[in-house]
Amino acid sequence: MTVVRPPEPIPGARLLFSLDPAVSHLNHGAFGAVPVTVQRAQQRLRDEMEANPPRFFTQGLVDRITHTRRHVAAFLGADPEGTALVGNATTGAAVVLQSIGLRPGDEVLTTDHGYGAVDLSIARECRRTGAGTRALRVPLAATDEEIVQIVRDGLRPGRTRLLVIDQLTSPTARLFPVAAVVGVARERGVPVLVDGAHAPGMLPVEVAAVGADFWVGNLHKWGYAPRGTAALVVAPPWRDRIEPLVVSWEQDAGFPRNVEWQATLDYTSWLSAPAGLFTLRSLGLDRVRAHNAALAAYGQQVVGTALGVAPADLPDPGGPAVAMRLVPLPPGVATTLDAARALRVLIAERLATEVSVVGWHGRGWLRLCGQIYNSPDEYERLAARLPALLARG
Repeated sequence: MTVVRPPEPIPGARLLFSLDPAVSHLNHGAFGAVPVTVQRAQQRLRDEMEANPPRFFTQGLVDRITHTRRHVAAFLGADPEGTALVGNATTGAAVVLQSIGLRPGDEVLTTDHGYGAVDLSIARECRRTGAGTRALRVPLAATDEEIVQIVRDGLRPGRTRLLVIDQLTSPTARLFPVAAVVGVARERGVPVLVDGAHAPGMLPVEVAAVGADFWVGNLHKWGYAPRGTAALVVAPPWRDRIEPLVVSWEQDAGFPRNVEWQATLDYTSWLSAPAGLFTLRSLGLDRVRAHNAALAAYGQQVVGTALGVAPADLPDPGGPAVAMRLVPLPPGVATTLDAARALRVLIAERLATEVSVVGWHGRGWLRLCGQIYNSPDEYERLAARLPALLARG
């Protein structure tokens, strides 16, 4: 197979970030990276806050949060009256789980591609309420039609109280047909929470078109916002039933303000989010998305080839628009959570490269991301050095 080298980085893109130039950062999907201009915008807000904390928190802050929320909702194609700013997608999922009123005999249905922290949150809420949880097995190479059928067959009307489905999965970079899945669940009267943690910024997002009862997504991964910035979108029938994790002075205002207001939380990350979206738009949404997806695909090919993986065995469950790709590791390598973490640290220390390593269904996987600060030679260096590192064990 001939590997086509993608274009060089967008001119000047690397200088937009304060990342350590001695490290190859190929794991944008984990924690994101905040552009310098956005860091400065947040610092100006922090300076304002520290210059007079009583004024910052008591004079106009709620209105500023509301304005930011409307800006974010417009970017996501969501109803601003049904959108709340939250710390991250996991926080939003926890709000939903504690608000739907689980009871003994109910179940929360998920898939085996779910994000680990959300799975832990589901398990905790089920223990607290006496409900159960069940995960559907979805093959990595399943087609959209097969995924919809798996969900259709797995729903138990009258017992399944909530379906949690990822829009783009974290461990497997699988893009799920969430709108079709929501339609199937609605036919059976089952509410749906869509975990869109990776969608904002990477993919064109129209939350209203998805039609889910609940949708959560991070702005601090692919949307260039400061960390701790995410959105929880709730459909009208559920808004009066949403209870915040923390009760504070906006409790009587109802959703979304009761979820957003958490007393002396540092709100500067949220207020800076529009600066991140402005940066993304200034670079060109389509341009950034195409660059990142092409770079991730190139990285998958060169690293996979170096590890002796046949082209047909390189998974592409997300399609050409996804800026995260998987490379299967040799059998027996990084098959558990602890082993995957250890290998990630080893690659960081020995190869000066940040990647994600995942153990999924008894197989270790390398997850590579593409971002505008990356260049093809970073993946080539990893490809040249990783086989020897794995051989040494």
